[in-house]
Amino acid sequence: MIEKMKSLIREKDTCVLATAAGDEPHCSLMSYVADDDGLSLYMLSRKGTRKHGNLTNNARVSLLIDTREDVAGRDRGAVRALTVRGVFRSIDDDARRGAILEKLLDRHPPLRELAGHPDVDVFEVKAVSLELLEGVSRATFVEVA
Repeated sequence: MIEKMKSLIREKDTCVLATAAGDEPHCSLMSYVADDDGLSLYMLSRKGTRKHGNLTNNARVSLLIDTREDVAGRDRGAVRALTVRGVFRSIDDDARRGAILEKLLDRHPPLRELAGHPDVDVFEVKAVSLELLEGVSRATFVEVA
């Protein structure tokens, strides 16, 4: 089952990133690329935003990746939704940062303007657990770290 979950992470390239400041949640639609294992997801954010402030003050995050775009018509029972609980970490190593940026821009050309901004942060969300909901009642939970 974990391979099915990691495959979904690698196949998709957008997610909802949930962060929090105290008891105030905040959600952001994000473009990402995953590593080959599917357990590290890489994204961009400008520093100074609410999202980035939340990330630096509370590294624990949640991501939602789903297949609603793949479901024809109104068959919502066929939707799969994967919740990834993870930990935020900025990528500071210049070589690694450059390689990740290249992958991000290959997959998401519209990110080019954001990537060129002087205060952009390239960051990783490292998965801690995965929970896959298939339909409305079949859920599978796996701790990965």
